[in-house]
Amino acid sequence: MRANFKMQRVFVGAELSEGQAVELDKDQLNYLSNVMRLSDGAELLAFNGADGEWLVRLSQASRKRGALVPVEKTRTQPAPCDLHYVFAPLKQGRLDYMVQKAVEMGAGVLQPVLTHHTQVTRVNLDRVTANAREAAEQCGILSLPTVREPVKLEHLLADWPEARRLIFCDEADDTTNPLGILEAIEDAQLGVLIGPEGGFSHEERAMLNALPFVTAIPLGPRILRADTAAVAAMAIVQATLGDWRTD
Repeated sequence: MRANFKMQRVFVGAELSEGQAVELDKDQLNYLSNVMRLSDGAELLAFNGADGEWLVRLSQASRKRGALVPVEKTRTQPAPCDLHYVFAPLKQGRLDYMVQKAVEMGAGVLQPVLTHHTQVTRVNLDRVTANAREAAEQCGILSLPTVREPVKLEHLLADWPEARRLIFCDEADDTTNPLGILEAIEDAQLGVLIGPEGGFSHEERAMLNALPFVTAIPLGPRILRADTAAVAAMAIVQATLGDWRTD
């Protein structure tokens, strides 16, 4: 069943089941009451990434206390997305955008990776998680991605499962068309790797190209910013190998 975008959606960090009230924290209550101007008894949709989507009613005992009361399940919980999105962190505003778009495009795992040219080495994982939840709220997504701790590229590759094909977006690849390369890949678990501003170093490219589970692809004839490359890469991978396929 498709999402209902006519109703307000909210993420909650508690179990959802019929009649079991979920207490709202002060930020959620302020948002629903003062920003969205919902009153006692208002209906909206709630999800937690595990129990599907529920029609809930706002029960506001006072200006400082409120809860959501689940009435009925409107959508069942789908299987989690399996696409791993591996990215070199960017400066905060662009990182926010990239995380949101990756979630919208079907990322099931968000894995920051530290490379030779990575400019930002500290990642606020709470902010990454908040951006992922916001994207899910706005786009009707029920499965939230797993957010992982940053790792160095060499450590990521050493622990990478060989059964999962890693699509490496390489601006220095000899061709400019990724379609033929991707269409030759047989069905497999997938990961997408996006590098930092300035790209991967020569040593990193050599390390990646030497691994049997890595496939390098270009992203067209133009050099893209890292956040633009993220959207382009996810789109082309989902269209050729992922859940956009119609065959």
